[in-house]
Amino acid sequence: MNKFLVLGGTGTTGRRIAARLRSAGHEVRTASRTASDVRLDLDDQSTWTPALDGITAAYLMEPTVRPGDRLAHFTEQALAQGVRRLVLLSASRASDPHHPLHGVEQTVRGSDAEWTILHPNWFAQNFTEGPWKNAVRSGILALPAGDGRTPFIDANDIADVATASLTTSDHSGRTYELTGPEAITFTEAANQLTEAGLSVEYVALSPAEYTEQQVAKGVPRPGAELLTDILTSIANGHGGEPTTDVQQALGRPARTFKAFAHDRDTTSA
Repeated sequence: MNKFLVLGGTGTTGRRIAARLRSAGHEVRTASRTASDVRLDLDDQSTWTPALDGITAAYLMEPTVRPGDRLAHFTEQALAQGVRRLVLLSASRASDPHHPLHGVEQTVRGSDAEWTILHPNWFAQNFTEGPWKNAVRSGILALPAGDGRTPFIDANDIADVATASLTTSDHSGRTYELTGPEAITFTEAANQLTEAGLSVEYVALSPAEYTEQQVAKGVPRPGAELLTDILTSIANGHGGEPTTDVQQALGRPARTFKAFAHDRDTTSA
């Protein structure tokens, strides 16, 4: 019987995956720096062995946007301790050698374990649980995304694909580009949230304005510039096109942003 380790077990995807596994009767161990079943600090290797003890399948994710190969090294230890199935939450840009997730993605791809890699687009839950939550609650969301379009993905769809990949071998060797079914602008997203009762207006910032705002909030400049570049790429028409990968993985279409907006209390549960 598999025993599952879920990194980021209190986070947007991790807690949803853990809940799905447990509801299906699986033995699950959540791991994060605080509030999980076991303490796991990717910067403290003394916490790795206890977290991995007895684990046969693991959901891997990097909780911070940072350079370095700490998650790759953790993955190597997971394999050495007998983990035979890996599901990695990565990013479509991770093929770039300079991307923070490049090292761990290469480690996973090169392993002899059963592996699945997930490349999700922007989470719909960013508006209600993630980095834009407070701005949305204030009524003004200011970002350097211009009028660009992107197909926001519901984190529940990510969790469903990850759970399926952890519990069966059907998805081994697959890389899924996970998106919502349609690309929309941030203005359209704000309007749909407003129609659903969460009043918010989107304001387009310049890249320089946004970077300086993030630095003023305490974000290290390299991280602020990286995030600005990613958001600006949406404004420049590189926000991604909708895929059918959720349909391929689950046999059903991805949820729309409108459905997320009107059902946000359930999706946040």
